[in-house]
Amino acid sequence: MIVMTEDIIENSNKVVEKGDAVSVHYVGKLDDGTVFDTSEKEEAMEAGIYNEMRDYEPLKFTVGAGQMIKGFDEGVVGMKAGEEKILKIPPEEAYGEYVEEYARELPRDAVDFVPEVGMQLATETGLRGTVTEVGEENFVIDFNHALAGKTLTFKVKVISVEE
Repeated sequence: MIVMTEDIIENSNKVVEKGDAVSVHYVGKLDDGTVFDTSEKEEAMEAGIYNEMRDYEPLKFTVGAGQMIKGFDEGVVGMKAGEEKILKIPPEEAYGEYVEEYARELPRDAVDFVPEVGMQLATETGLRGTVTEVGEENFVIDFNHALAGKTLTFKVKVISVEE
């Protein structure tokens, strides 16, 4: 039997604390069960979101360093390597509430391109948005994060913990 290195659990007695470097596998789902992101190749393939350009490996981050959404960051504290947990994260601990004012309707003749639903745009200041509607004269660009206003559920498995 071949054992993949990502399946080896390290430092199984160490409890995750703020400041620790952790490595986790995760599956992120919306309330309706839709998988929106995962570090696991098989899960991505099953969910229809597999991207051959991506490396499906454990996610590495420093707990409490602001690299993750608040609910995920705080949710791994107290876990040990090898432990699996379900984190249910409300919008205020994830990507915030959806703000209607962040969706703007613009006239099509004000831009020098043909807007299409799903098109990603950036302003000169670096603000990013997605075209969500296109009409004959106007289009809507939404500057909310795609996961704003959503409760997120993550299945998390800690692979390693290092101080």
